[in-house]
Amino acid sequence: MEFPNPLPQNQDWPPYSGLDAPVLPENPVWNLVDVLLLACFGVVAQFLIGGLAIGIAHSMPRFHGVSPRDLATNALILVPAQIVAYLLLIAFMMAIVKMKYGAGFFRALNWNMPGFGSTIAAVAAGFGCAFLSQIIYVVLSRWIPKSVPMDELFRDRSSSLMLAFFGVFVAPLVEELFFRGFLYPALARVMGTVASVMLTALAFALIHSPQLAHAWVPLTAILLFSFILTIVRAKTKSVATTVLMHAGYNATLFTLTFIATQGFRHLERA
Repeated sequence: MEFPNPLPQNQDWPPYSGLDAPVLPENPVWNLVDVLLLACFGVVAQFLIGGLAIGIAHSMPRFHGVSPRDLATNALILVPAQIVAYLLLIAFMMAIVKMKYGAGFFRALNWNMPGFGSTIAAVAAGFGCAFLSQIIYVVLSRWIPKSVPMDELFRDRSSSLMLAFFGVFVAPLVEELFFRGFLYPALARVMGTVASVMLTALAFALIHSPQLAHAWVPLTAILLFSFILTIVRAKTKSVATTVLMHAGYNATLFTLTFIATQGFRHLERA
């Protein structure tokens, strides 16, 4: 059975359209059922790999007497497990695109790496969005809880450095592959650009809600950033651009925390 490749029908599209280009229709080789399978696979993989990592750690002398709950909030255990689960998810993404539809992964995904100037601009845009989020935090600080579940992961310098690595180099890639790479175009083909941008942004914010104690101020900042990312993806047809923006955003936040805590040594200040 042959599946259509959506790319040849738009041969006049440039590899990187830029923000001044009109929003063009989406036609990915996959569908929303495939996206749902990816989401389910990702959740199950994180649960199983995380549980396995906690079980292994619990049997090690170093963690003797530590409760499973404390192990589940230990970044030195959680982050490696999360990376393994993410690698499995990427492999499943590639299998769907290549084995089910016979398409090239990066081409079908609209990876479209921008040029040097646009790369710098994307990272700088992430930097600017991070400062905008900090302004929101300052203005609405009275409604921000003093601690959220995410704070439990920053228990020492080693954990913080590992979280920074994960947050800058791993999470932006995988999250953008799923939300702006797979989910957005599948939604856009069915319901158009505006509704799909809103739903993609909302879904991205909601997955971060448990980490932030469902607090509306940080979730509003994430929702705003997600809207910007999805609009950029819709305009540029470049998932690589949103990965760069996302990495720049996270890098800025971790850098500010690094400075505020004197190199992750005084985490009570964070």
